[in-house]
Amino acid sequence: MIHLYTDSSPNGFKITIALEELGLPYTLHPIRIDQGENRRPAFLRLNPHGRIPVIQDDETGITLFESAAILLYLADKTGHLLPAAPKPRWQAMQWLVFHAASVGPILGQRVHFELFAEDRQPANIARYRGLTHDAFSTVDARLAAHPYLAGDDYSIADIAHFGWTHIARIVGFDFSAYPHLSAWHERVARRPAVRKGVTLPAPATGA
Repeated sequence: MIHLYTDSSPNGFKITIALEELGLPYTLHPIRIDQGENRRPAFLRLNPHGRIPVIQDDETGITLFESAAILLYLADKTGHLLPAAPKPRWQAMQWLVFHAASVGPILGQRVHFELFAEDRQPANIARYRGLTHDAFSTVDARLAAHPYLAGDDYSIADIAHFGWTHIARIVGFDFSAYPHLSAWHERVARRPAVRKGVTLPAPATGA
């Protein structure tokens, strides 16, 4: 059994989507970041950096944090969502790393500076809008020639990027100017596992 510790967030959605796509049995442990549960000792023993998501695999005894590492682990464990042939396999890993190093952090900073910073400095907003444009243009160019980031096959690279484009749409970041990225987003969003994955864990109810 895999134990997933997560909250409703872009990085968390990557793993709920992947687990649903793979059909792996798992137990979901909601970690309510707004209640500080990610800073409690029990969770810090799983990830000393105090960030979600984290998985524990009872079968292998492996505990992992960082969404890209978890996606690679799940793909390796099952032999799915990562192409076997060397060229598309390395394309998938390249675009996964591009997301982890560039797209995810850029969008995260843009969300902060544009929506949540107490002092919303125009220079910061302009910077991250520009960086978002550069990143989206790069992904759009790739998707102009291929249906998915690894090539012909849907992979963990697509799941990683979708976690953040999903949130970009929710918060009103318009990427309709990138037609291939937009078409890819809609194509991925229609997958049943993706539709379910972005609802997990359900928002807390009550006091």
